[in-house]
Amino acid sequence: MKKILATVSAVGLIASGAMADNTTSVQVTPLGTQSSAIGPADFFTGAVRIDSSFKGSGMARIGGATVTFEPGARTAWHIHPLGQTLIVTAGSGLVQQWNGSIQEIRQGDTVWIPPGVKHWHGASARTGMSHIAIAESLDGKVVDWLEKVSDDQYRQQP
Repeated sequence: MKKILATVSAVGLIASGAMADNTTSVQVTPLGTQSSAIGPADFFTGAVRIDSSFKGSGMARIGGATVTFEPGARTAWHIHPLGQTLIVTAGSGLVQQWNGSIQEIRQGDTVWIPPGVKHWHGASARTGMSHIAIAESLDGKVVDWLEKVSDDQYRQQP
């Protein structure tokens, strides 16, 4: 009986938000409780949707989101001070570092972009792509956005 009461009390505290600021508690963000966002035109070309954003609390520096690119959509060139990991969850896409070749990425692939490497990523011209993007902040900064990827640069697909 004590165990049932403790569970009911804990559920009540979580539901009321009383434990939401406790950084030593497991936090669950239920599906559908966050609104989708459109990828800002300053940082993306084409139709891009950002879902399930997450950010560590307290001393944690990690954050990220699920990003969905329609065919032809892509990020601008950008740099992450502590690098970035992409986990491709659907479709196929492209990634390129500055002065490097465009590489194809597909569902199930994991991509590591080292700290300070100028790069872009997005969908292929004919197929959409979704990935989970994970990066850490350095002194509160996660990304430096740069110029957009030109159509000519994008057309140099493999």
